[in-house]
Amino acid sequence: MAVILIADDDVWFRRLLAQMLKKEGHEAVEAVDGADALAKMRTQRPDAVIMDMLMPNMDGADAIVQMRQQGLGIPIVAMSGGRRAVTSEFNLESARLLGAQAGLPKPFTAAQLRAALGEVLR
Repeated sequence: MAVILIADDDVWFRRLLAQMLKKEGHEAVEAVDGADALAKMRTQRPDAVIMDMLMPNMDGADAIVQMRQQGLGIPIVAMSGGRRAVTSEFNLESARLLGAQAGLPKPFTAAQLRAALGEVLR
């Protein structure tokens, strides 16, 4: 179906998400942070990106800004579990303001993932 790039620093969660995508018939490409995601976008043009907002090195917000500056035009599903005083809702609203087309608060279900991808891939 589609090639989906997953950017998340949590290896366990990233692999679980890749398995969920494969069950839906998609191909998953994994990236450990925003910088890794940007590098992979240049060589493997994904149909969509699922971007965690809170990652070390380069977070999702910075990666989304870079994607827009580079004119990549790849649809983005932002995801966030929040952290400390920052809620996932704040992170996801920020992602939308930066250019993400959909958002998923962690944890999410396979149905929510399917709906978010359906929103950005149509």
